[in-house]
Amino acid sequence: MDDRARQWLLLAAVAGAGTAFGALSAASLLNFLSRSKRREGYVRNLLESNGGTSGSDGLGTRLRAANSSDLLSDEVVSEQLTRNIQFFGVESQRKVTESFVVVIGLGGVGSHAASMLLRSGVGRLLLVDFDQVSLSSLNRHAVATRDDVGTPKASCLKKHFSMIYPECQIEARVQLYDPSAEDEILSGQPDFVLDCIDNIDTKVSLLAACARRGLRVLSAMGAGARADPTRIRVADLRESTNDPLSRAVRYRLKKDHGIEGGIPVVFSLEKPKAKLLPFQASKEEETPSDYQIVPGFRVRIIPVLGTIPAIFGQVMASYVVTQLAKLDFQTEPIVNLDLDHYRVLHQRLLEHEELIYGSAEQVLVDAQEVMYAVKELWCGRSARDQNLKDTGRKMWRSVNELMLVRWDKSKPAGVSNLILLKFSEADAHESTTLAQIKEEEPEFYTMVSHVLKRAETEFAL
Repeated sequence: MDDRARQWLLLAAVAGAGTAFGALSAASLLNFLSRSKRREGYVRNLLESNGGTSGSDGLGTRLRAANSSDLLSDEVVSEQLTRNIQFFGVESQRKVTESFVVVIGLGGVGSHAASMLLRSGVGRLLLVDFDQVSLSSLNRHAVATRDDVGTPKASCLKKHFSMIYPECQIEARVQLYDPSAEDEILSGQPDFVLDCIDNIDTKVSLLAACARRGLRVLSAMGAGARADPTRIRVADLRESTNDPLSRAVRYRLKKDHGIEGGIPVVFSLEKPKAKLLPFQASKEEETPSDYQIVPGFRVRIIPVLGTIPAIFGQVMASYVVTQLAKLDFQTEPIVNLDLDHYRVLHQRLLEHEELIYGSAEQVLVDAQEVMYAVKELWCGRSARDQNLKDTGRKMWRSVNELMLVRWDKSKPAGVSNLILLKFSEADAHESTTLAQIKEEEPEFYTMVSHVLKRAETEFAL
């Protein structure tokens, strides 16, 4: 066969392959368009059955009766949540999809928290806020537009949310939370309550009610007048520092309700960059009461960089979703120590080993690993005193009475065999055995074993 004949055969083969590929591409495109059309009709039906896209506040509205446990078997829902399913696994994502979360306060923090709970597949949301969308709130609100200005925040969220994830059962209440509304808002056994309120009286009342009812709650502290996103933390209310709102809430909860802690909060370690501004009327005859939607709420002008409350809300949603999915992770401890403190504790360990065992040869940690053990495992406190009482300067002073010792005296002083104790506790520990501790203090033994097992896992020992 000559060269010209070979060229014609090659061209024919290429043309045939192109035709076949084109047919396959056309078939794929038609299939995609068909699926898109089906989904479009499916979503339209859901919107209609869930109240459409109107701004109804949801009071008394019959919500779409959907069994959320079946939602993941739906093609559209499973594809919309596919990245979450890949991250959590189907069963853990189902826990999220079957959950009921109450979000109270729908401003810069609450709107972003609610938005990401929705996008994460939470099956039922109760959205509560008495306030309206204002033009000045658009710098930090999750979904509001200029068309929403003057409408209730709760209704605004429901309108937009119904277009994002229409399968979610959304109830919007244009209502102020106060003690008289406790039963109405906190009934129905919510899996989580998000406190995004910025009024101290209302916030304290809500947190006390959640504690009394045994409801899991996450509270947002002050997000205004701050600029550094790297300083945002999640910790117990007792550990929050540099935050005037946290101090006020702690004081009121202890004074009025006898609650000293046990409530996780989102807060910033950053000191506020600006102060509360005085009320300035646009007209001479105006007073703060002219701007109050609810009597008794003073008008506050808080300088706010919109990104920070948005990040607060994102952090809250991430924390809640992972808790609902039962994803095990440890929040960063709030330990105000510097490297010199850890070097002191390392030197103290070396000296103790030489005193008890005759040498420090079996000390298998350096100052960096001491930092991990003290900060990550024991949160800067004695293993026998994990009640989070000391923060800030008190914690710095407490280093003077702490030391690391072996948990199991038959094993080297490695990162998974070190326990932080006070001097007197360390002496008592050296004079006992693990068998005695296990028999006499089973809860303490189990707790320490669990903590040290974490070190084994994280260091792949």
